[in-house]
Parts: sequence; C-alpha cells; structure tokens
Amino acid sequence: MCVNIGGHSKTYAKVTLMNGRLTTAMREALRLIRTGDLAAATAAIRDKLSQAADSEAYAPAHRTVRTSLQDEAAGKFIKASFTNSAGTRRYKLFIPSAYGTSPLPLVVMLHGCTQMPDDFALGTRMNEFAADRQCLVAYPEQSLSANGSRCWNWFKSADQQRDNGEPAIIAGLTRELIKTYGVDAKRVYVAGLSAGGAMAVVMGRTHPDLYAAVGVHSGLPYAAAHNAPSAFAAMKGIAPQQGDKTSPTAQIIPTIVLHGDRDELVHPSNGQLITDHLTSSDATAGKDAFARRSQTLSDHGRVPGDHPYTRTLFRNERGKVIVEHWLVHGAGHAWFGGDPRGSHTDPAGPDASREMLRFFFEHELPS
Repeated sequence: MCVNIGGHSKTYAKVTLMNGRLTTAMREALRLIRTGDLAAATAAIRDKLSQAADSEAYAPAHRTVRTSLQDEAAGKFIKASFTNSAGTRRYKLFIPSAYGTSPLPLVVMLHGCTQMPDDFALGTRMNEFAADRQCLVAYPEQSLSANGSRCWNWFKSADQQRDNGEPAIIAGLTRELIKTYGVDAKRVYVAGLSAGGAMAVVMGRTHPDLYAAVGVHSGLPYAAAHNAPSAFAAMKGIAPQQGDKTSPTAQIIPTIVLHGDRDELVHPSNGQLITDHLTSSDATAGKDAFARRSQTLSDHGRVPGDHPYTRTLFRNERGKVIVEHWLVHGAGHAWFGGDPRGSHTDPAGPDASREMLRFFFEHELPS
C-alpha cells in the first residue's frame, strides 16, 4: 500500500532510524538475557520503544493531511493524540465536509494487530461511507510500547474493566471528541476488526452508557481470555473459558457481528459465542428481553462475486432488531468488501462498512 503524505525521504529515514534503534535494543536485550538479567533486558527494550514513540510524535490537531485515503472535498483527515491518567494514544479523525451544520454521529474504529489508522481507514473504506452518511470517524492507534504487535489488549484482565487501562483511554478519547466537535452524544458507536473487534466488545460491555451500538468483525467475546495463553486458545476456539455471558453493568448493547466461516486465525465459533452471550436469557432479562423468536435470512450475495452468507436477526419484545449475526461463507480473516490496498481485506462482499453504518444508524442511546 502506498499512502502519499508528502516527505517520503524523511518518513523513510525516520522508519530506518527507528528500526535501527529497535535492532540495537534487541541485541542488547539478548545479551542481558544470556547473563540472566531479565529485568535489565526488559528495561532496555522499553527504553528504546519509548524513544521510538517519541520520535514519531504526532503533529498538532486540526491539521489537514493530504493522503490517498480521502478526497479533501469530502472532508479532512487529521491526526492528534489524547492523554488521560490511564495513558496516551495517538489517533486520526475523519471530519466530513458537512461538519458544523448540525451535531453529527461518531464512529470509533479499532484496528487489528499490525495495523495503523491510515491502513485501517483505507482498507475498510469507512471514510468514504462516512462522507456520504455525514459522520465523524476516529481511529485510535495502539502503541508499540503497549503491545509489540499493535494489538489492543482485549485479553488482559486489567484492560477489560471500566475506568481502567485501554477502555479508560478509548472512552476518554471518545468523550473528548464528543465535547470538542459537538457530536450527537446519542449516536456514538464503536467497531473493530480482530483484536480491535474484541476490544469493541469490551467497550460495549463496559460503557453501554457511551456507545449506542457495537460492530464486531472477526472478534471474540467479552472476557474470553485473561492472559496471552488463554487468548491463543480462545482464538482457536478451544478455550476452556467461554467468556462472561453478562456485561459488568448487566445492560445489553445493540451489536452487529460479522465472521467468516473459514477464518483460520479467529475461529468462527467466537462470533457465535458473542451472539449467544448477548441473546441468552440471563443477559436479556427485564426491559431488554428478547421475544422468543429470531429470523434467519440466507442470501447468496446481491452482487456477482460476493460471498454467500447467513444472517440471523434477534429482535426485542418490541420487534426491534438488537443483534445481527452474519456468518459469511467461504470467507477468511479479512474485512469484507474492503479495499485490497489495505491490509487484512477481502474485496468480496457483503460490505461490512456499509452494513455496520446501516445497523448503527438504526440505534441511538435512550433519552
């Protein structure tokens, strides 16, 4: 993928310098490990990662960045950073040209492992849809110091809690954007792919008062893992722990789940588990109770070349669809309907971005 942001030689030099620093750090860490000084090895790596992060410091907010991701006539794509007591994360924000006419919705997009905001925006084409539907889109960026593969830490107990760890950072960033840009607070949504999809589930479960709906693409259930080994087991679909059926706040949030039935990285049983947990009798007690019925729709794709899929709809007692589960046949671990210039994309439909926004805009927080 090539993204034209100008200053290619400077960018290349910066990446080369950073890679050189990290290589040196790894050599020093290996030397210290051989001597048995694990604490010093860890400290050496953290120090170099911190230096690398500092060298990549984002430009001030509200600066328009020319990229191949978005025609400036449709809006602008800016970069900034957010800090609170839980930590700091950089992010990019798409602002449609309609901004300023009335309060707009906001979609928070959480990328998958090894991805970056530009890559994720390009691959999902979410900015294109956001320009048409007139909404803002934020792309928080996971830091290397928090996870060496840039995965959101959905599998750590400390990052599965409200007002703690990464949920606190993402929620804090969301609240700041609502305030700064006059966002329609009833129409704020969160979505993600893979590790980002799993973290989107966490955000929905820990902050149902903040997000009106959740989009999960190739993700995992809430609390399906509590450390790295259990995370790998959950991804393979053989985890002894099957995730908590109820949210910490015992409130169910509308959710759309998309998963390929040939996903070899995150087993498709995880998509079914997310749906099962949301629609279980324990999770849907009280005013959010589901009627004892669901509707399953099978479609071979509206466009030649698209994947066939089975879509199951779950309605509440008032007849409103609260949960959608899409099992996409023949599809793997990639964003459906995506731009092949982005990573982890499948150009064949159904179009995940279009369907998520359609589902999102059918829901808003109650008064």
